[in-house]
Formats: sequence, C-alpha cells, structure tokens
Amino acid sequence: MQQIKPGIFYEDAYLGVTLGALVFSHGIIIIDAPLRPEDARAWRAVLTNLRGGPARLLVSLDAHLDRTLGTRAMECTVVAHQKTAQVYRNRPLIFKGQGTESGSEWETYDDAIGTRWTSPDITLSDQMTLHWGGTPVVLSSHPGPTSGSIWVAVPSAGVLFLGDAVTPNQPPFLAQAELPAWIETLNELSAYKDYTLISGRGGPVTMETARQQQKYLKAIHRALERLAKRNAAPEATANVVPSLLSEITFPEKFREQYTQRLQSGLYQYYIRYYRQENALEQPEFEESES
Repeated sequence: MQQIKPGIFYEDAYLGVTLGALVFSHGIIIIDAPLRPEDARAWRAVLTNLRGGPARLLVSLDAHLDRTLGTRAMECTVVAHQKTAQVYRNRPLIFKGQGTESGSEWETYDDAIGTRWTSPDITLSDQMTLHWGGTPVVLSSHPGPTSGSIWVAVPSAGVLFLGDAVTPNQPPFLAQAELPAWIETLNELSAYKDYTLISGRGGPVTMETARQQQKYLKAIHRALERLAKRNAAPEATANVVPSLLSEITFPEKFREQYTQRLQSGLYQYYIRYYRQENALEQPEFEESES
C-alpha cells in the first residue's frame, strides 16, 4: 500500500484494479474492491490497522466486473452511479461468467463463477459530496469508459481517483464505452492540473499520460468510423487490432490478453453503435489535430 497524502492511500497488489482508501475520523472511504474474497479479507485487515473511524463506505467507480465482483466480500455500504446500479439490476443474482474473452482480470480467476452480487445501496446521478470528518470528498459523474463512470476527488489534498478514464500501458475496455464522451471527459482534467491523478489500472499517472490516452481514443474512434463508412462487417474490426496495439508499450507477456481485450471491445462497440437496427447515436466531439 502506498501513501499519496496523509490519510490517502492506493493499493495495486491485488488481482483486479487499483484500490484506494481515504481515512477520516468518521471512517474509511474505500475505492473499488479486490476481485478475490481472500484478497478482500486481507484488504479489510489492512484498513482496520489504519485506525480510521468505525464506518466503512465503498465507492464503485463503474460497473466493470474487475472492480465489482468483489464488492460483497468487503461487507460494507456501497455507493455508485445510478447507471452502474442499473447494470447490477440487469445481472443475474449469481455470476455465471460470459462467453466472450474480454481480456479482463476476472477471467484469470477460476473461482469468479458463482459469485453473488451486492448491488449499490446509495446512488448518485451527477455529484455527491461526502463529509466524513475533515475535508470533503467529491464524487462526480464522468461518462466515457461506461455511462456510469465516476471520479473521486479530495480537493483539499489535490488527489483524484480516475477509474478507467486513463489506462496506462494497456488498451482500454471498449465494450460499454462511449468514445466521444470519453474524449470530452478527458478535457475536464484541465481543472485538475495540480492534482495527483490515480488510475484504476496502474496507480499514479501524469497529465501527459492522460493526453496520450485521449490521442489513443481518437485513433480508435477514427478507425471505427472508417470501417463504418465502408459498411464493413463487425468481424473487420479485428484487422485494426495490430496497428492499435503497436501504439502502446507493454510487456510481451500481456500480448494475448490485450489482443483479446481489443478484439472483443472493438467488435462489441462496433455492433452497438454502427450495426444494430436501432444503433445508439454517438455524441459529437470536435476533432483536433492531436
């Protein structure tokens, strides 16, 4: 576990996503959950030793399985966006797995199948401020990675937890993404230029990394638009995977996983926005030279 500022920590040692913990006199605000129950128990023990107040609140930054399969094992109140809660309501009570290999972390955990969900107890639509002793904590909606993605900011400490808005050295998850909204959301980081930014998949990142993420998302969007203009079949999305992978740097051991992630995400995104009879309309954004 790494301390960012006094009482503010992140942890990237568990399978799943990078976690956060904000320690206050009223209790601890936990950001996302470990994937495995044994990791959740270990994380709860670590949090107990931080000696915050007795209350516990877990914030789910979006509905991705890597960060939500383990929420039940954390045994505390859960807060999330309303659209994240809707995703929970559409899931079966017991997780039965998915047929598509998506390049997610949960797919490497054999015991994920059979997990019971814990739906959010509290939801927000736009913004929520938590007062747990000391400085306020602001939860705010920032769609892009999913429609229910949120950020957690501690303004007085200058720390911002971004979730999957920035995924350094790995391809983003696209199946539930809204690319134009995501690109615009990253413009909002200009208001946090002096903050310490914490990615949900990798820990601290810089503003330059965020700009590179935005550039990469624009490249993905242009590739999909070109396919759509040719009325290409969804299977044609696999053809752009090698070039997109070549634009990011990552250890070779992850090549198969990241190839699966892009293949699955591009295919599902393309069908959702370009090939369905009632395809979703994408919001417009202004394309720049970058």
